[in-house]
Amino acid sequence: MLTWKDIIRFATKGSPNPVKRVEKTPAEWKAQLTEEQYRITREKGTERPHSGALCAIYDEGQYNCVCCNTPLFDSTIKFESSSGWPSFTQPISENAIKYHKDLTFGMVRVEVLCNTCDAHLGHIFPDGPEPSGLRYCINSEAMVLDKK
Repeated sequence: MLTWKDIIRFATKGSPNPVKRVEKTPAEWKAQLTEEQYRITREKGTERPHSGALCAIYDEGQYNCVCCNTPLFDSTIKFESSSGWPSFTQPISENAIKYHKDLTFGMVRVEVLCNTCDAHLGHIFPDGPEPSGLRYCINSEAMVLDKK
């Protein structure tokens, strides 16, 4: 199980190696994604709180990257955080997520990206429930739910 200490180490010294890599040109991503998906995943945008389609859905399945379909999170680790974005306690595997120190907007945060295609997903915070104490705060537009 990942800890906040692991996340900080990954954000400063490099994330685990991905299983595979997917790289496309901006034109290829634009042809594949909606405008909003492109803005969020490729331009590091965010959706308004409580506006995402996956915010209040708790169906069984796995949440995959909207860009490359890499499995990111399992429905069993999703929880209601009242933050306005889908929240998870752990990624589906340690190398599914890439971590990056984010200093934008005068804050120090840890950005989470898909480790396969570098899609911006959201941010991680150390205020989640036990056992991990982590809250992966993820944009709905960055994921698709693959229902079981």
